[in-house]
Amino acid sequence: MRQVLRAAVDTLRERLPDDWEMSEDRPDRNTSVLRLRSPDEVEATVMVAARTTLESRDVATVREQLADAVAAVPGSAGLVVARYLASSVRERLTGAGLSFVDATGNIRVRVDRPALFVSDRGADRDPWRGPGRPRGTLNGEPAARVVRALLDHPGPWRIRRLVDVSGASTGSVYRVVDFLESESIVTRGSGGELSLPDWAMLLRRWSQDYQFARANTVTRWVAPRGVENFLSRVRDGSEDRYAVTGSVAANAWAPYAPARSAMVYAAEPRRAAEEWGLRETDTGANVILAEPVFEVLTERTMMVDGLVLAAPTQVAADLLTGPGRSPSEAEALIEWADRSPEFAAWKERNEQSQP
Repeated sequence: MRQVLRAAVDTLRERLPDDWEMSEDRPDRNTSVLRLRSPDEVEATVMVAARTTLESRDVATVREQLADAVAAVPGSAGLVVARYLASSVRERLTGAGLSFVDATGNIRVRVDRPALFVSDRGADRDPWRGPGRPRGTLNGEPAARVVRALLDHPGPWRIRRLVDVSGASTGSVYRVVDFLESESIVTRGSGGELSLPDWAMLLRRWSQDYQFARANTVTRWVAPRGVENFLSRVRDGSEDRYAVTGSVAANAWAPYAPARSAMVYAAEPRRAAEEWGLRETDTGANVILAEPVFEVLTERTMMVDGLVLAAPTQVAADLLTGPGRSPSEAEALIEWADRSPEFAAWKERNEQSQP
């Protein structure tokens, strides 16, 4: 812990403006009090809470501890330091109004008086995580299956039910759930049942690891007569192993702006492209075909206006990391889902269709 404190304090000292001073008191080996002095001799006291590691679920606890320490020294501020803080933990600390520093250089420190704001970017991965330790991500098919099960069905959940619905192995489900608990995305009730307080948080976290263009085999095509004509050919054609995603699908539920291109999952992209009259291209594509890396990406589809659309949750995930206005379209779709009886009814139908 002393090494963590030292590294974090040094990181902050290096990033302070040249005309600021900083001193440190250590009441004991695991705590620290920083005194920051501005050029006009105004001093701020910063109460430090040090952790070797910190997960999202720990933020509420450390916030309470710092609140007590800050209350004991009127006018002081609180600061969390750790060896490494993952991006999700940094976001949660910021949302909780806490400053933070980690030993890799991730830093966000705000003091109201004297006015100070310091922010910098360090490592995006824990450099101390050994090769034998879990990576702590939502990469891979088991994670995709568990995430889509949680997103597409109403809770609460038992592990056994989640195994059955997701089709993932029991061990995989436990690993994913443990990770989601560490991120405070799922919570466990007194009876052991799992709940999802904020489904959009899970969707956004999954989209950081699963990304449409990176995960799937993507090819780019031109529909010579435009997107609307292409969609008409899809409706009238015999190809049925597809699911429309992206802007076209999102506009079916939450119209945002006319779609300038189409994104479609296709089991056999080249055969589908031939039937739909597409021409492959390196530039100027208005149709993107993706061979799905996992079957679950095209499960629980919906038929809307003669088109097979990917699940609303999958469409939102595909848009969140897309270019241009795609993330805004994703947020509009999430807002629609939050208030839509149609989305709630779709989840209920998914549940009823399970054996």
